[in-house]
Amino acid sequence: MTRRTLRRLLGRATLYAAAAALTAFAGFPFYWMLVTAFKQNRDLYVGASDLRHVPWVFNQSPTLDHVRLLLHGTEFPHWILNTLLIVAVVIAVTVALAVPAGYSLARLAGRWGERLGIAIFLTYLIPPTLLFIPFSRLVSLLGLQNSWGSLILIYPTLTIPFCTWLVMGFMRSVPWDIEEQAMIDGYSRLAVILKVVPRLIVPGILSVVVFAFTLVMQEFVYALTFISSVEKMTVSLGVPIALVRGDVYHWGALMAAALVTSVPIAIVYNLFLDRFIESFTMGAVKG
Repeated sequence: MTRRTLRRLLGRATLYAAAAALTAFAGFPFYWMLVTAFKQNRDLYVGASDLRHVPWVFNQSPTLDHVRLLLHGTEFPHWILNTLLIVAVVIAVTVALAVPAGYSLARLAGRWGERLGIAIFLTYLIPPTLLFIPFSRLVSLLGLQNSWGSLILIYPTLTIPFCTWLVMGFMRSVPWDIEEQAMIDGYSRLAVILKVVPRLIVPGILSVVVFAFTLVMQEFVYALTFISSVEKMTVSLGVPIALVRGDVYHWGALMAAALVTSVPIAIVYNLFLDRFIESFTMGAVKG
């Protein structure tokens, strides 16, 4: 075996080892949630002085008690449905407003488009803790207290600024020649916007969807501020309120809820990861 071959094999082995270590690092939280969700309480709360106890494996037989508590002792299924409904509406509103706004600022606004885009993006950087007081006043004036309408009204104020800026950056990576050629072939400007542009910016639209989906799934401050009825809560609000009672933490049920809600997000990211990264990198290159 030559030195060059040995060096190539060593480099490949190092690459595979690094990939395996990164995979184990990324997957360990899911494994920990899975193990904790099915452990008995005696296995979870065993004293640290017991040297025979191994925290990351089942030292006793698994149990479904924590899953039963989550599904039958709380309103978790209703919270899931509530969250999915709000997610669907917020995504629809965000796509309907952010995509045309991003296109307009990138293509139709001239030199002021970039300045307006930066100004829109800066509104996303305002901490939610500074906004929930005026938003509370607005929700009260509109009579949306303790309703999904309050969250459907407020969440797009978080998603639209960033997604508009994201679409702007992606549009800069799309050559104007494509749209110009479509108009030469007989398309009107409106027809180009409605029929040609959406096909060109599919990765950007998917990034908007993923971002809005993730933000709504994990948002807590506004849900806590505007929702008080248990049956109307979202997952991010209902789970900690129901399973953290004073200084008592139902760790098994908490991990079961975290596992159920985090797995779909992980699947969505993995399915669209290539397009999601493409939307950021292409916009960055041309921005």
